[in-house]
Amino acid sequence: MSPDMSRRWRYGSVCVSEGKIVLLGMEFHAHHGALDEEATLGARFTVDLELALDLPAEDVLDATIDYARVYGAVQQVVTGSRHYLIESLAAIIAEKLLAAEPLLDALLVRVHKPHAPLPGVVRDVYVEVRRERQS
Repeated sequence: MSPDMSRRWRYGSVCVSEGKIVLLGMEFHAHHGALDEEATLGARFTVDLELALDLPAEDVLDATIDYARVYGAVQQVVTGSRHYLIESLAAIIAEKLLAAEPLLDALLVRVHKPHAPLPGVVRDVYVEVRRERQS
């Protein structure tokens, strides 16, 4: 993923985190897209997340972000309603996770639509959204 996520994220002069949790390749069957066929048939969508946070000093789940809970939240957004644009899907995932996870400083959400209906061969189409917690 992006090299700037391996250390602290820098927004202006502020460093907001010293670690990250990555969920890579979460796959869901869903019905997103602007075409009627996409609503009817659905397709595979893949979501990648980079979650920036201060890594815990203690070895307890409550001191960090539970990525099983994060997976469930992403699954609910991706499969729970239809979006015409993967741009809006990625933004909603980001906002929901920031609202639900108080230890989350910033995140990157990437939504892939590998079988986008295009008139040629394209390996992947994706959108990437970055968000940070507002002070």
